[in-house]
Amino acid sequence: MRLTAADIVSAIGQLPRNQFYHYVSPKTRTVIQIVDVTYPEGPITIKRFNPSDGGTPFTSPDESISAQMMWRIANAFLPNHPINFDRVLGASYNTRSALEALLLHTPQFYYCYPGRIEVTSGAGSKIKHGHKHVMWCPDKPHQAVKMEEAETDIVISEVANVDVVYEALVLPDAATQEIDIDIKRRHSQIQIALIKIGEQLGFRTWIAQNDKGIIYKNQRIGEMNGVVQSLQDEKMISAFDGASKAAHLIDCIWFKNGRLMPAVMEVEHSTGVTSGLARMKNLQDAIPALRTRYVIVAHDDDRDKVLREANKPQFQSLDTKFFSYSAVEELYALCERRKIRGVTEEFLDCFMESTLQLTSA
Repeated sequence: MRLTAADIVSAIGQLPRNQFYHYVSPKTRTVIQIVDVTYPEGPITIKRFNPSDGGTPFTSPDESISAQMMWRIANAFLPNHPINFDRVLGASYNTRSALEALLLHTPQFYYCYPGRIEVTSGAGSKIKHGHKHVMWCPDKPHQAVKMEEAETDIVISEVANVDVVYEALVLPDAATQEIDIDIKRRHSQIQIALIKIGEQLGFRTWIAQNDKGIIYKNQRIGEMNGVVQSLQDEKMISAFDGASKAAHLIDCIWFKNGRLMPAVMEVEHSTGVTSGLARMKNLQDAIPALRTRYVIVAHDDDRDKVLREANKPQFQSLDTKFFSYSAVEELYALCERRKIRGVTEEFLDCFMESTLQLTSA
């Protein structure tokens, strides 16, 4: 069985609008009210307020639970398998806890506390009481508008889903002279993940010319499978005056079938995002008619900064997408585990968030 965003929207859409919905934790006094539901896949508009502090639906702003977030969550669920909302979504959406609470009021979703494997020194590991998870149980629905806990014998690991290892990653001296070594290593780690994702999805990947000398597992990343050697080989770039020069230092560009360019990506780690947006804007100016995604890849905690900068007038034409580190690593893990093929444009969009005209909500 496969859960979809439409299933989630349908389930929440059947909840009464004239009711206030609580979070699982009794310490959380904020309540949620459903304002509007857009079918089939969202968004869902809600209000959140704390009645004990005098909050009301009339004084609270509307907030949006996006279709992208619902697709991210839907893709994570398997029947009777617990998931951790924060792990799946990272800090990318601050309405994620509201979506979790609303889902738990629908009949097929339960909260649970699976055992957690804790690695210990010497003796190996032990099982401890785990964090709150959500479980989709389509075969045993509970009463709607109630939250119920499910008992589970499942034990999970709290280790991250996947690491793009870089123990053997060697940075050229020139790459470390003007930037903190840990920042550069993280930047390179994400670039490697994007190369691997691109290879799995059938894309060829351009990596910024000044990063191609980085060595990963005894190989220059510029020589990895699927990495574009020269932009002159890509007619989508070479056919436009000034495009090759504009793309030369872009961190990552995906090409497909010689006719498509699924994404232009700038990886920003502990730096401002303005320079990355400016580089992408220069490329857009050189190839204005070419359809692609312009994407800032950044730490989940930098979401608000990305949204703020991307909405500045000089960058609005980019319609920038935000691709959080957690989403990159989630997609990388999915590619490694499932060896997926033939993905659609909509599939990629599930992992990226539109920024135009959005606020931190």
